[in-house]
Amino acid sequence: MVYTATLTAPMFGLRRQIDRPTEDTSGCGPAGRHEWIPAVNIRETEKELTFAVELPGMKPEDVEVTAVGGILTIHGERNEERGDGEEALYHLIERNYGSFTRRFQLPQGVEEEKIEADVAQGLLQVHIPKTALPQPKRIRVKAGVDASSRAPQATGRGESRQDSPKKMAGAHQSK
Repeated sequence: MVYTATLTAPMFGLRRQIDRPTEDTSGCGPAGRHEWIPAVNIRETEKELTFAVELPGMKPEDVEVTAVGGILTIHGERNEERGDGEEALYHLIERNYGSFTRRFQLPQGVEEEKIEADVAQGLLQVHIPKTALPQPKRIRVKAGVDASSRAPQATGRGESRQDSPKKMAGAHQSK
């Protein structure tokens, strides 16, 4: 059987050639399972960060999302679809199977304890709410304040100039 290539097939081949140097030399992960990297889009709004992860054919129980110490980890495994006990000869395999792990450093100002995740139509959405960061307090600067009407200045030892040791010694001598 002969298959003709579509116009997009060279792009898939190019993508695989680009990814190949970063893959394990055997192409397999632990226990002979292939590892793959799902595509992720990260979007930020005023209120949250949203991670959209492409996981076609995966169920919620196949995916684990954790956040510990400012690191978001998305881990899962997609198993190869098997027929009803019938051996099949594949002519072309472009879908990825096996386990994957993606880790992301979360920025400061997110609420890790309020992270939510859901899977719908092959897309995992991870919603990470942002906290309200403290805003700087603006201090009003006044004009025209007379410096002589202020309280006595300290000399650095906790007493005012009026109570400094030299003046105190002079005050004791005059009595």
